[in-house]
This record gives sequence, C-alpha cells and structure tokens, in this order.
Amino acid sequence: MPGIAGGKAKAKKVAEDGRNLYSQCMDTSLKRLEEALSIRRQIGTLEKRLASILESSVSNRPTPSVRRGMSAATRAKLSAAAKARWAERKRTGVGAATRKKGGLTPAGRKRLSQLMKARWAARKRAAS
Repeated sequence: MPGIAGGKAKAKKVAEDGRNLYSQCMDTSLKRLEEALSIRRQIGTLEKRLASILESSVSNRPTPSVRRGMSAATRAKLSAAAKARWAERKRTGVGAATRKKGGLTPAGRKRLSQLMKARWAARKRAAS
C-alpha cells in the first residue's frame, strides 16, 4: 500500500507548509506591529516637544487684559432706563395683574345663550 503512505507524506507536507505560511504571516504582522509602536512613540515624543515649545512661547508673551461685561457707565444707563420703565408702569397703573384679557360681558353671554338655544331647537326639529 504505497499510495496511502505517499498520501500521508503529502498531507504532512501541506500541514507544514500551512504552519510555515502562518508563521510567516505572524512574523510580518509582528514586524508591522513593532513598527507601528515605534511610530507611536515617536509621535508621543514630538507632541511633548511641541507642547514644551508652545508653553514657553505662551508664557513669554504678556497676557492681554481682556475686559468682559459692561462698563460702569453702560450699567448706569441701563439701570436708569429700567427704573424709568418701572416708574411709568407704576404711574399708569397698568400691570399684568390689573389687565383683564378676554372674557364675556353679560350682554355677550346672553347673546351666545340665545344662539345656542336656537341651534338646539333647530336640531331637535330636524331629528323629529
């Protein structure tokens, strides 16, 4: 049975070739990973150098005084205008609580009542 022994040898060779191929892929992959790690370290070193350069240039520059908000004169003008508005509202007596929005007058309520009664009567006549 020389054919069977030859088949086993071929299978063994194919398996070894597969392992070698796998090993080669792993070596290539490992090399690429090491290269990527090396590049990452170089990037980290360069970022640190850049940060130190920028910090030194920023610390050497005088900080500009930034004025935020409003000047005292502007605040005084706004305050005076608000006080004038409130004084005017107080004088005229028109406030949100005193104003009445909408609502029916007694005459309007009576008119609506009569219209509804007429509608109901018309529906009652149409239904019968």
